[in-house]
Amino acid sequence: MRPKFWSHFVLSELNHSEWEALCDGCGSCCLIKYIDEDENGDVDEELVEYTDVTCQLMDCATGYCQHYATRQEHVPDCIQLTMDNLPNMMWLPSHCAYKRLYKGQNLPSWHLLLTQDAVVTQQQMRAANVGVAGRCVSETGMSDEEMETRVVNWVQV
Repeated sequence: MRPKFWSHFVLSELNHSEWEALCDGCGSCCLIKYIDEDENGDVDEELVEYTDVTCQLMDCATGYCQHYATRQEHVPDCIQLTMDNLPNMMWLPSHCAYKRLYKGQNLPSWHLLLTQDAVVTQQQMRAANVGVAGRCVSETGMSDEEMETRVVNWVQV
C-alpha cells in the first residue's frame, strides 16, 4: 500500500488492498436495516433504521464476518461496497471511512490506518460506541416480525 494513500488519492484511484484497508471492521454494514426509498429510488439517510440483527455469517462475539473472502457464495445478496455503488450507500454509518472520504472528510482518529495498532483501534472504537461486537444477534431462525422489534439507535448515520 502507498503511504497515507487515503489522503493523497481519491477513492477511484485506490488499488484493491488500499480499498479493503479502509474498512474499519465495525460490522455495521452487515446489520439488517430498514431503508425506505422514494419514488425516484432516493434514500433519506435520516429515515434509515438499523437493527441489532446481523447477517448469518457475522460472528457476534468478535464483530467479524466468518467468511469474508467468500461471503457472496454463502449470502448471494450480500452487498459488495464498490466505488460505483458508494454514492447510493450514504446510509452507511457516519464513521465509515468510505463514506467519510467520499464526502471529503478525514478518517476517524481511531482508524487502524492512523493508529497502526489494532488493540488501540478496538479500544477507541468501543469508547466511541462503534461496532457490532458483543451487541448483535444472528438473523438465523429469526422471524421478520421479531426483527422489526430490534431497531437500535447506536448506529449513527
